[in-house]
Amino acid sequence: MVSMVNRSLLLLVAFIGCLSLQAQTVSNVSASQQGNELLVSYSLKADTPCEVSLYVSLNAGKTWTGPLLHVSGDVGKNISAGSKVIRWQVLEEQEQLVGSDIHFKVTANGKKSLDPEMVFVKGGTFQMGSNSGDSDEAPVHSVTLNDYLIGKYEVTQAQWKSVMGSDPSNFKGCEDCPVVMVSWNDVQDFISRLNEQTGKRYRLPTEAEWEFAARGGSQSRGYTYSGSNDLGSAAWCGMNSGRKAHEVGTRQPNELGIYDMTGNVWEWCSDWFGVYNSFSVTNPKGAASGEYRVNRGGSWYYGAYFCRTSFRNRDNPGQGLNNLGFRLVLD
Repeated sequence: MVSMVNRSLLLLVAFIGCLSLQAQTVSNVSASQQGNELLVSYSLKADTPCEVSLYVSLNAGKTWTGPLLHVSGDVGKNISAGSKVIRWQVLEEQEQLVGSDIHFKVTANGKKSLDPEMVFVKGGTFQMGSNSGDSDEAPVHSVTLNDYLIGKYEVTQAQWKSVMGSDPSNFKGCEDCPVVMVSWNDVQDFISRLNEQTGKRYRLPTEAEWEFAARGGSQSRGYTYSGSNDLGSAAWCGMNSGRKAHEVGTRQPNELGIYDMTGNVWEWCSDWFGVYNSFSVTNPKGAASGEYRVNRGGSWYYGAYFCRTSFRNRDNPGQGLNNLGFRLVLD
């Protein structure tokens, strides 16, 4: 077992020299092995603290998996300029080592960027719904999805304000908290303006895309909540929230490195609410019409039953609530 791990680590170091850099603020990237850890050194030049992530590609940079989760050191939010080191616990993510041409990259995203940080979700087939929950969660049915990118975090008050010019949230003084009091219709206006400013095609996730990502995609470990069977570690919910929303990304991420898909705030999806069918579907868009739009994930107000990854909620698309926000998807 030790020799296999050592060979894997040596392979990583051999390919680490082929690093590709996404952000102009990152330079001088190098790597070294220290026991069962991989140490990635880099230089960060930035006027304000950045959010730093480490990614891996198994196919020479064509697609990227990550961000890597079992990391420590100069990684995550509020990383200031200077010489930095990220420590990756390789043994905790051995499934990331299966590939013929492994590359790495370090990204640094400043708060001034309009673009939300996205996580790649490899498409696949999963069993959507539950036969043991509410009647509208059944029947369990097979869903196949294409690849997509989904927001690592819920859209924050600061991001909303940077696009729309004002913040409708009732929880003030917390720019990194999720924006709330936004209706489904308001979100469409936000997306239209964001796409115009960035030249990209952001949208809300479909209900199926939301549930697949919440379950951990192809890396799912079958948890009841997004990333854990322990609700308190995965979510800001009724038991620990103090009856308010919290900064995004401050609970445990799920298997894909996505935060707050359980708890904090409900999240709008693109679909009209409708009943499930038992037959297999590919890239479903939900009902053709309806009265309510779907939202998922539970919130700071709710307990365990409502925070399950299969639980379905819906609201009037013209209504905004103090525990309802959203995250984005990019094709």
